[in-house]
Amino acid sequence: MPKKTNRWWFWRKNSVQQSETQQTICNPLSGNLHHYHDSPDPQQMAAADSSTDEDSKELSTAACAECVQAAGHTHTHSYKKSLRLSSDQIASLGLKEGPNDVVFSITTQYQGTCRCEGTIYLWHWNDKIVISDIDGTITKSDVLGHFLPQFGKDWTHQGIAKLYHTIHENGYKFLYCSARAIGMAGITRGYLQGVNDSGTILPQGPLMLSPSSLLSAFHRELIEKKPEKFKIECLTDIRNLFPSNSQPFYAAFGNRSNDVFAYKHVQVPTCHIFTVNPKGEVIQELTKGNKTSYSRLSELVDHIFPLVGKEQSAALYYPEFSSFCYWRQPVTEISQEDILLL
Repeated sequence: MPKKTNRWWFWRKNSVQQSETQQTICNPLSGNLHHYHDSPDPQQMAAADSSTDEDSKELSTAACAECVQAAGHTHTHSYKKSLRLSSDQIASLGLKEGPNDVVFSITTQYQGTCRCEGTIYLWHWNDKIVISDIDGTITKSDVLGHFLPQFGKDWTHQGIAKLYHTIHENGYKFLYCSARAIGMAGITRGYLQGVNDSGTILPQGPLMLSPSSLLSAFHRELIEKKPEKFKIECLTDIRNLFPSNSQPFYAAFGNRSNDVFAYKHVQVPTCHIFTVNPKGEVIQELTKGNKTSYSRLSELVDHIFPLVGKEQSAALYYPEFSSFCYWRQPVTEISQEDILLL
């Protein structure tokens, strides 16, 4: 009898190799080959009847070579998460002086395209900035200032729009900084744009809000009453955008001692820090005994906020020695004995 050949062994081995070759998946990142086996097809059994070990080795070698070649040609880009644009990226935007409307969009397979609109302000390195709080400073109170404007109630301090508008006309930039949650950006921006005092509106300026949830921001500002945490970090970050030997913040308006602490931390001159109470009385931090109002303060704008020209005066660089803060008649000190005599 003729000797039996191991044809079934050759067919089986070749079929497995061909099946593995067809089902080979190449991972270009790790360089590993992952194999998935399927049940053999009867037609493939008959076609692979005369295969040899050498053919199976050639197929396996060719498959590996193609996979390695595909992995070599694959060029992957690595990206780093960042909340800041580089100088080159900012230059490529082609910004103009003043406000610039921008739109950030992202497209996904199931949610479609989502857009986020914002405004980028381009200022000069030597511009003078006036910081303003919103709740309790522009509005009459912290809590009701969140809700009453949404129902059409005018809850704005009298005369603040005229004061800010006059300061802005003298060449100062306004920065609105609040501990509100960033989810209220649209509502807050709409409120600032809707403030109208006999035809006078608030000047435009960047709106800085806390990048936290609504509940956490509400709890931090109204329950803990520590909004200075966010304001210090935010204003310090903005101050670092300017040259180290300059002082971009010229004045600041707030309604609490926390605001005063935050403003002093970023080196706002003490003589230009103003706080307002729910009655609308404005108090200068340098002379706390003297109370005024937004309307009366508008009459002294040219003295407190001198006109910013091409050649800036010394009062801008050294506000603590200006005629308003230094050379005016100081408040008379009264001793305890004089008080008892009264």
